[in-house]
Amino acid sequence: MHITRFFLIRHALVTPAARSILYGSMDVALCEMALRQEAALYRWLAARLPPGSHWVTSQLARTKATAAAIFAGGYPAQPLEEEPDLAEQHLGEWQGIVHEALVERLRHPPHPFWPHAAEEEPPGGESFAHVVARVGPVLERLAKQQAGGDVVIVAHGGSIRAALAHAMGITAHQALLFSIKNLGLTRLEKTGPDWRVAAVNEEPWTLPG
Repeated sequence: MHITRFFLIRHALVTPAARSILYGSMDVALCEMALRQEAALYRWLAARLPPGSHWVTSQLARTKATAAAIFAGGYPAQPLEEEPDLAEQHLGEWQGIVHEALVERLRHPPHPFWPHAAEEEPPGGESFAHVVARVGPVLERLAKQQAGGDVVIVAHGGSIRAALAHAMGITAHQALLFSIKNLGLTRLEKTGPDWRVAAVNEEPWTLPG
């Protein structure tokens, strides 16, 4: 039976100004200093990712810029399929506020390892549970379209946690237990109807499985 492999990468570190606010699905820039400092990591990703993969990003510029940096690191440039349903959680009226201003706006107790609960729905935005609901169908579609092939997805911490929730059949609350690192590599495999998690946050000093 065919195995379809997914290689999910969280975008590179964003600018310090963006890190001081809740940016969610805002289009924020990558940190130029981090881009230079992480050149070796881009080279490792370029060597680690399988040749001839199908590449997918969200519509947000930081995922496309990260893909471009991996190409500059040595991976042959590929067309990028844009998939808006892989975007980061839309935080509605919370987007752009400083982290300290969030507490008074919450309607549910925050998650132990995240600023807000998975079911918390910001005004004009979406809950993390909604992110899980939109990411799952994208994975299933790509698994069908690219059956037996390799898919590289450059996305966001939220959409990668959502992918893990879909693959593992866990709740959105449980998925927020995962810490997804910038430029960390998460690997999923689809065989028939079944998903397998091969790695989370694989990094250069981790021996590939």
